[in-house]
Amino acid sequence: MKSRYFDSNRQSHGFQFVEDTPLTPDENHFAMLRTSEMSIDWVPFLKSKRRFRMKSSKIFAGVTMALLSVALCAVAVGQDHATAQEVVAKVREAASTLSKTGDVAQFNQKQGPWVWKDTYIFIHDCSKKVTAAQPIKPEMIGQDISSIMDAKTGKSIYPDSAAYCKQVQDSPSGVWNEYWWPKPGATEPSRKITYHLAVKGTPYIVNAGIYSDKTTIAEASKLSGGK
Repeated sequence: MKSRYFDSNRQSHGFQFVEDTPLTPDENHFAMLRTSEMSIDWVPFLKSKRRFRMKSSKIFAGVTMALLSVALCAVAVGQDHATAQEVVAKVREAASTLSKTGDVAQFNQKQGPWVWKDTYIFIHDCSKKVTAAQPIKPEMIGQDISSIMDAKTGKSIYPDSAAYCKQVQDSPSGVWNEYWWPKPGATEPSRKITYHLAVKGTPYIVNAGIYSDKTTIAEASKLSGGK
C-alpha cells in the first residue's frame, strides 16, 4: 500500500522515485523477523525510509551543485579583469611587434589579439602628438593627445604632450599614469592605471591599463622594473 504522505512530498518537491522498490535480502529478513515478533508489517516502513534517504541525497546533491555554480561564477568574474602583470606583458609584446612591422592598423581591431578581458592596447604617435590607434573608441584616432580629458575631473590627462612623450621615451622600463576612464561598454568612469612604453626606433608609445581602486603607481612600477 502506498503512503499518501510520501506521494504528496515527492510531488511538491519535484522528485521522482521508483515506487515499491524491492527490499534487499537483509532488509527483507529484518522485516520478516520484526513482523513475526511484533505483528507489525515492517515492509512499508522500510520502503518509506529508503525513499526518504533517496530524497535527502537528492536535496544534498542539489544544494552542492548550487554552491558550486556560485563559486564558478565568482571565479569567472575574477578572470574577466586584466591584471597589471598581463598589461606589462601585453604592452611589451605589442611594442616588439610594432617595432618589427610598423603596422599601427592592427591595433584598431576590436576583435583582435590586442583587446582582452576588460582592457586593450592603444597607440600614441609622438611625432604628430596624436592618438594613432584606439580599438574601443575609434573616433579618438587622430585626436591631439593634450585634448584627452580625465572622465571624472575634466582635466587633460596629458597637458604637455611633448613632456609626456619625452618622459616615456627616456624611460626604458616604461611609465605608469593614473586617471579616470570608462571601462569598455560602460559610461561611468573608473580609476585606471595605464602603462606607457616607447617603441624603439619609432615615434610610437604603446599603452594599456587596468581598472583598479587599490593598485598604486608604486606597486605597478615594481612589476615593470621601474623605481
